[in-house]
Amino acid sequence: MTPLQDIELTEYSSKTFEINEIEYAIAETLWRNYDKEVTVDFPTPKTGNKWKLTAKGWVGHIPVTPDFHLSLLPKVPLGNLFRMLEYAYKLKSFCFLPGLVNCESLEEFYNNLAHVLAQRILDRCRKGFYRAYLPKTGNLAYVRGRLDMRQTIQKPWEVKLKCHYEEHTADIAENQILAWTLFIILRSGLCKERVLPKLRQAYHTLQGLVTLKPFKPEDCLGRNYHRLNEDYQPLHALCRFFLENTGPSHEKGDRTMLPFLIDMAKLYEVFVAEWLKENLPSHLFLKFQERINISDRISFKTDIVLYENSTESPRYILDTKYKTPTSPASDDVAQVIAYAVSKECQEVILVYPTSLKHPLDRLIGNIRVRSLTFSLNGNLEDAGKNFLKEFFS
Repeated sequence: MTPLQDIELTEYSSKTFEINEIEYAIAETLWRNYDKEVTVDFPTPKTGNKWKLTAKGWVGHIPVTPDFHLSLLPKVPLGNLFRMLEYAYKLKSFCFLPGLVNCESLEEFYNNLAHVLAQRILDRCRKGFYRAYLPKTGNLAYVRGRLDMRQTIQKPWEVKLKCHYEEHTADIAENQILAWTLFIILRSGLCKERVLPKLRQAYHTLQGLVTLKPFKPEDCLGRNYHRLNEDYQPLHALCRFFLENTGPSHEKGDRTMLPFLIDMAKLYEVFVAEWLKENLPSHLFLKFQERINISDRISFKTDIVLYENSTESPRYILDTKYKTPTSPASDDVAQVIAYAVSKECQEVILVYPTSLKHPLDRLIGNIRVRSLTFSLNGNLEDAGKNFLKEFFS
């Protein structure tokens, strides 16, 4: 057997490899299918005739082939990455993250989280899966529900009767989302032998009850919960995590391993928004990813807009930037000024994960433009408090 080659790269860092250390076909696959996550420089005189791989703003695991894997590590401490995920995916209600944040790798974290999901699904199975009445139409040997009189009169020779009725079934979206997520996790190839039996047990429990249908991460949001299915809400939050961060494979087939990738820029944006929702002063409320329409063809989507409760007028516009420049880029400043003008807002803030060497705090016309730091190093709660302190200064 060919030994597994697992290369580790940290965000925004590069590594070089001798020309015989990486097969050309593997590098080409990585370049063609994962260029958004990793920059591949082919051997040239410029690279000293070596391969050069540079990680971008993603963390996770890419199984390029069964024998060649790429692990993309975060530049932030793993514990803080897990706490960011806790906020972003609203996982606090599980009360299990204190144990998970001690994981030594993303792969271990993925395994533990998958185990939690499988165990919670089995717990729900013991109580009974949520069921609902769904409308159905069928040709039956007996009358059930409402008889289709038109067809009965038109085709009196038909032995079976066309009926419209409702069926009490577990084959509904609430349970189908769970089954599809377990299917994706089992296909990922990331789970260890200690976790697989529990995952398979949960999947086979659902397999006999529901139709396997594909779902998107957004299907886990905005669902209607009530006293009969309220425990599905955190389960769907976990499902959203797996569906959003387990990418489609570059090959087809149920046996192909899937990459597990987290877009750190997106995670930072959602984390800052969710942290602020919990910690804003009472006179402000927040809207996330609000669309601003300039014309039929031109629109903006803001990261975060803070409104005054009393007047419902925009008070601050925040734009998160998951990068570490020495000073704000001209394009970023122009972008937030455009947001401010379109919303008639007089203060905009660029939010960075590290302190800038040349921070910005200027009046441009009547719009105040600032750069602030919501640090991802150290304690995140303390970082958030420091951010708010500077924010209102």
